[in-house]
Amino acid sequence: MYYCCGITEKGIRPHNEDAMMLGDIIKTEGMVQDVLSGPFLAAVCDGVSGENAGELASRTCLELLADTPYEARVNLKRRILEIHTEISEQSVMQSSTAGMQTTLCGIGIDENDVMHCYNVGDSRLYRYRNSTLEQISRDQTLVQMLYEEGTISIEEKNSHIHRHIVLPVIGNLDAEPKPEVSAYPDGMRSGDVMLLCSDGLSDYVTPFEIEEILARPKPLPQRVRDLVVQALSNGGKDNITILTIVRYPNEVPVPNL
Repeated sequence: MYYCCGITEKGIRPHNEDAMMLGDIIKTEGMVQDVLSGPFLAAVCDGVSGENAGELASRTCLELLADTPYEARVNLKRRILEIHTEISEQSVMQSSTAGMQTTLCGIGIDENDVMHCYNVGDSRLYRYRNSTLEQISRDQTLVQMLYEEGTISIEEKNSHIHRHIVLPVIGNLDAEPKPEVSAYPDGMRSGDVMLLCSDGLSDYVTPFEIEEILARPKPLPQRVRDLVVQALSNGGKDNITILTIVRYPNEVPVPNL
């Protein structure tokens, strides 16, 4: 049994190019809550190209993903590349959709409670376990590549002038994205919090601040709202999307989170 809640917020921007998906629910504004059993998919998208094109790319990506009849045998990498092809073909059909692209980061819980993480771009998946936050996904960015090559240090990575340059994402017409899909056979432990977010959170709220907020003795939806408030108070200038998933044993009622 998985309790899930999330929020997507335009922040100070006039449009929200982010979107989130929980099972077959897609939200481009406001909050979502649900209790699910596997199999299901959950994901966050951050649209690229501004205004209508970015909004359309993120929403379309999640609509196509939600139509996927997910189970253990589904090849997520192949499905993500099929979605990329559909969005890139749509982007050249009219001027209003030109250049539409989106990041994608999510998890899949199959019928055996095996968890898969999938990622394209710089949206992120964190795991909060035993009061410690760990980034599970790998940023597909120029500075991450330079860091892994040993060209720059961790300090330079966090302040690099090109830290916002993202490698090819879904819909890119010049190069095919490289979806990263990883299996976690042990799934989620009881009490784990998986946190999916756009860079509107991760660029403005430090891991330490996320840990501190998740540790607060408040219902989970309130802690999610607190994360949004923290991003904005830290000078956040981007859309903010956060989706959390918590596992509880089937025989134990979900507490008042």
